[in-house]
Amino acid sequence: MANREHLALLTAGAVQWIEWRNQNPQIEPDISSAHLSGENLRGANLQGVNLTRTDLSYAVLVRANLSGADLSSANLHRAKLIEANLSTANFSVANLSGTNLKQADLSHANLIGCDLSWANLKDAAIANANLIGADLSNADLRDADLDGAKLIRANLCFANLMGSNLIAADLSEANLHEAEMIEGYLYKANLYKANLTKAHLSGAYLFRANLSEADLRGANLSWTNLKGANLAGANLRGAKLRGAKLDGANLQEAIMPEDDD
Repeated sequence: MANREHLALLTAGAVQWIEWRNQNPQIEPDISSAHLSGENLRGANLQGVNLTRTDLSYAVLVRANLSGADLSSANLHRAKLIEANLSTANFSVANLSGTNLKQADLSHANLIGCDLSWANLKDAAIANANLIGADLSNADLRDADLDGAKLIRANLCFANLMGSNLIAADLSEANLHEAEMIEGYLYKANLYKANLTKAHLSGAYLFRANLSEADLRGANLSWTNLKGANLAGANLRGAKLRGAKLDGANLQEAIMPEDDD
């Protein structure tokens, strides 16, 4: 449960909270299980704070510092976290559905199993974050930096990943059904057994990507760079490959579009 003194100081206003934190750097604030729905916490310093199971739905946390904070099982539904510092924070099994995280820093954050459906992550820094099993369906990830992110078994169906950076990201067994990945940068990305049915990948950079046993039925791979990619055992039935670069690609046992004629 939240420490009543800490909670009172936080809700009293940003100035009083910042002064108290500066004067008591040795104290680790406990705001766990508090009800802060709709609260205005713009720019608040919540670095390293215990916010487990806290209700922050519809809260305003624009440019707030939550780096290293524990938000596991917290409710942040439709909260505003624009340009917030969330690096290394723990969001495991948290509800971030519909949350505005535009230009937020989520690098190295723990987002295992969290709900990010319909979230706005445009231009967000999510490099090396752990998103194993996360729900990112219908999320806006345009131009987001997901370099080295772990997205194993993540749900990204209907997500918008146009222009996103997915260098060396692990998307093995992820669901990318009808995802928008036009001109995405997926150099050395791992898409082993990923569901890419009807995904839009035209112009994407998949040089040396691992697409072994991936389901690419009906995917648009027009003008995609697949040089040196591993497509062994991949299902490309009905896929569009016009202008695609396949030099040096491994197509062993792959089901090609013409095999469906």
